[in-house]
Amino acid sequence: MNIFLAILLIGAMIATLVALVRGVITFLKTTEADLMGEGVNQNGLKQNKAMQMRILFQGLAIIIIIILLMMKRG
Repeated sequence: MNIFLAILLIGAMIATLVALVRGVITFLKTTEADLMGEGVNQNGLKQNKAMQMRILFQGLAIIIIIILLMMKRG
C-alpha cells in the first residue's frame, strides 16, 4: 500500500509541476492587448484554469502525504 501511495504522490507532484509550468507559460504569452482589452479574454481563462489545476494537484499530494503519515504512525 505504501508503494502505491508513493507512486500516486510522485504522480501528483509531477502533475503539479506540469500545471505550474503551463500556467507560467500562458502567463508569459499575455500581450498588452490582453491586458487593455475589456471583458474576459481567453488567455486569462487559460491562466486561471492552469492555476486551479495546480491547486487541485497540490491538495491531492498533501492528502496522500497525510495518509502516508497516518499509516506510518498507526
